[in-house]
Amino acid sequence: EGNPYTWWVGKANEKHYYWGGSGPGIQKCACGIERNCTDPKYYCNCDADYKQWRKDSGMLSYKEHLPVSQIVVGDIDRPGSEAKVSVGPVRCQGDRNYWNAASFITSSSYLHFSTFQGETSADISFYFKTSASDGVFLENLGNTDFIKLELKSATEVSFSFDVGNGPVEIVVRSPNQLNDDQWHRVNAERNVKQASLQVDQLPLEVRKAPTEGHTRLELYSQLYVGAAGGQRGFLGCIRSLRMNGVTLDLEERAKVTPGVKPGCSGHCTSYGMYCANGGKCVEKYNGYSCDCSKTAYDGPFCIKDIGAFFEEGMWLRYNFHSPGTSMKDLVSRTLLSSTDPEITAPDLNLNKEELSFSFSTTKSPCVLLYISSYTQDFMAVLVKPSGNLQIRYSLGGTKEPYNIDIDHRNMANGQPHTVNITRNGRDIVLQLDHYPPSSYSLPATSDIQFNSPKALFLGKVIEIGKIDQDIYKYNTPGFTGCLSRVQFNQIAPLKAALRPTNTSSHVHIQGELVESNCGASPLTIPPMSAATDPWHLDSVFNSLFTASADFPYNGQAIGDGVNRNSAIIGGVIAVVIFTILCTLVFLIRYMFRHKGTYHTNEAKGAESAESADAAIMNNDPNFTETIDESKKEWLI
Repeated sequence: EGNPYTWWVGKANEKHYYWGGSGPGIQKCACGIERNCTDPKYYCNCDADYKQWRKDSGMLSYKEHLPVSQIVVGDIDRPGSEAKVSVGPVRCQGDRNYWNAASFITSSSYLHFSTFQGETSADISFYFKTSASDGVFLENLGNTDFIKLELKSATEVSFSFDVGNGPVEIVVRSPNQLNDDQWHRVNAERNVKQASLQVDQLPLEVRKAPTEGHTRLELYSQLYVGAAGGQRGFLGCIRSLRMNGVTLDLEERAKVTPGVKPGCSGHCTSYGMYCANGGKCVEKYNGYSCDCSKTAYDGPFCIKDIGAFFEEGMWLRYNFHSPGTSMKDLVSRTLLSSTDPEITAPDLNLNKEELSFSFSTTKSPCVLLYISSYTQDFMAVLVKPSGNLQIRYSLGGTKEPYNIDIDHRNMANGQPHTVNITRNGRDIVLQLDHYPPSSYSLPATSDIQFNSPKALFLGKVIEIGKIDQDIYKYNTPGFTGCLSRVQFNQIAPLKAALRPTNTSSHVHIQGELVESNCGASPLTIPPMSAATDPWHLDSVFNSLFTASADFPYNGQAIGDGVNRNSAIIGGVIAVVIFTILCTLVFLIRYMFRHKGTYHTNEAKGAESAESADAAIMNNDPNFTETIDESKKEWLI
């Protein structure tokens, strides 16, 4: 039904279902394009599902989707099913000068080069990006002759020159703003017959040269890029400046020129969106990078989950206050760090929190996460004995903690689940997986400040002092399963434990922490129908394997699922036993009727085949190694 078990993730965290040698949107491998797959019913060799290893390979070359950041491989949890995946390096090729750029950061800054030699012909091209409404791109002067390119307004680019016959100006007007901080291309040409100007893909503007008069452009000053003669200079970026086929090295000249920087700032304006999950875009000379230090993620685009598998009895504690650090300094740097400028450190209390994490487990009850304090305040996320999720707040002012119970689904079903909790004063917003957010409110008598936070626990609570009775009961034997991308405000305890950071000293671990992303992305692919699922239990009679695959989707658990499966299995066994008994009766009768005769164990299709070997190969090409065995004769 078009729902693949396997895909790869590229730029912008998008899933792609095509493979090397194929193209975007085609959902085939190279053999599907070339029509030479192992099984012609499928478009990839690996879809044939044979016992022998099959291979699909090729180059992924659609650069808008690269690089490959993740590969998800499914349908490998049944007996005899294996996969091997390798991804080669990203290789980039092209004109290095294409990104030779300079940033002009003041209106009086400019670069200078030797005089432009364009007496009879001039071919000038470059890219620019700006948020200013006007400015001179470049200019070269003579006694009376000159050549100049400038941004006259937010929608106009001008190419003007004088070869001794009077000034000539060509203007291209754009229907859209050109100061939108996006790249725009300018191409200006001039020869003895005509001059032209083009901006982006707008229509070419052409001006014929006079039939009589001067034709040579005589210049003597230096070529100025970015400003000229006291006029307002250009503010922004210029790259790939080519004049009569020669690329000017803007970067090298910018290194020694005040007011001009090599490379181009502003990449984050265009590409900052690719820094996901709160990652911060950092400008570089020839690109950008994503700073993931304030997130629970890793990788070039902050999309790699960091998580760990917890065995029974394991726990992790993150101390908000570490030895040698004052409470006020620590909280001001980490716990209370937030995108909200209203959160400050003086009172050491939290009026708001942001908590997010993913988990998977099959055991309940358990404590997923617990935040203690130097007072009686606490916050906890629990899995109850029924498998339902509970969020528990105790901020003072009430006799009992405030509980949020999620009773509509079993969360201890082994599937990855995502939890996002945001509290702002009395208001709490909770989102589970891809369900719509739900809003709750603390009781009117409840305090709205989380006083003096002390430590964050994962897997189990090991805390001195009085602990809530239910949490104490759920604390034994502890959480077993996976936790990933845990983040409380700007604290990422699992990342601090698994990656060396300046907060790693705050972490204490009991047991061996094994890194795993736990399949943290909640599965959104709908289940295959029983009619088309080759591993559905009902199709066991037509299948070589009898184990059913539960990837990539497992639906919600059904209460009587075990009994129903038992009934089906019992029925299958009864039918098989009955069939065997009938076959034995038939064979006994047949033997007594045909004493002294013998039969050869020939494969089906032998009547039409040229030989017994061919008949066996026609019957099952995967078992050609059994030809010699099947040619034996047996006396009955």
